This record gives sequence, structure tokens and C-alpha cells, in this order.
Amino acid sequence: MGDMTLGTHDYALTTTWTGNRGTGTSGYRDYDRASTIRVAGKPELLASSDKPFRGDPTRWNPEDLLLAALSECHLLSYLHACVTAGVIVVDYRDDATGTMREDGWGGGAFTEVVLRPVVTIAEESMREAAEAAHAQANAWCFIANSVNFPVRHQATILVA
Repeated sequence: MGDMTLGTHDYALTTTWTGNRGTGTSGYRDYDRASTIRVAGKPELLASSDKPFRGDPTRWNPEDLLLAALSECHLLSYLHACVTAGVIVVDYRDDATGTMREDGWGGGAFTEVVLRPVVTIAEESMREAAEAAHAQANAWCFIANSVNFPVRHQATILVA
């Protein structure tokens, strides 16, 4: 049958620090945490650190971006799993949360993420398969498979 070649996918972006106030990193309070993330052909993403880390709360921070990546990856994997299982999804919303704990030495790590997808399906007869599709989506999600903390799911299934 021939050997199956697995794809390798490369991604590239440019992150540019825009927070030099004139003296660079001469002191911890002397620079802004602002940056701009660019991917060719896409809108720029204005980023910073989170507010507790002297950042701009109106900009995306790395913690937001990690949570967003996990939430969107589950969504896309879930929609694929539903198509495969014959489940018709008509609406999907996820109110995701993540917990990060500082280590006291200037670092830290996420300890868990909880995804709370509220999925609306076309027919009651699809409920069991719609619930099972969350486990399949988690197994398929490239981002969930790349992190070293649990990504849990508290799903709600509604019928249109």
C-alpha cells in the first residue's frame, strides 16, 4: 500500500518589542512591555505582559494567547470529530479559564485549563455522539497534546 508520509508544518511570526521609552532596559520600571506580533497576511496583534507584570491590560498577553490557542484548537478538532460522527453542530461557545501559578523565583506555570463549551446540536438523537466527540477532539488537538498540564472539559450539549 506504500508508506504514509506524515506532514510537518512550520509556522513563522515576528514579535517586535515596541516598549523602549528612550533608555531601553536601564531599569525594571524604565520600559514598556508592549510588542507587536505579525504573521504575513494577517492583522497585527498588539501584545504586552499581563497587568500584574507591569503590562498593558488592553493588549493580548502570552497567557491569553495560550488559553485562546487551546480553546480554538478544541473547537476546530471538535467540529471535525462531529462531522466524522454524523453530529450536526449549529452553535458553539466556549467560556474557557486557565490557572497559572507563580513559583516565587520569577517563573511559573499553568496548572490547568478548563474548557466549557456550550454546543448546540441539530437533533436530540445526536447527543451521545456529541458528548463523545469532546474526548476525540482532545485526543486530536495539536495544542492540548503540546502542553504539560491537564486540559479539562465541562461540556454542555443543547438541542436546537
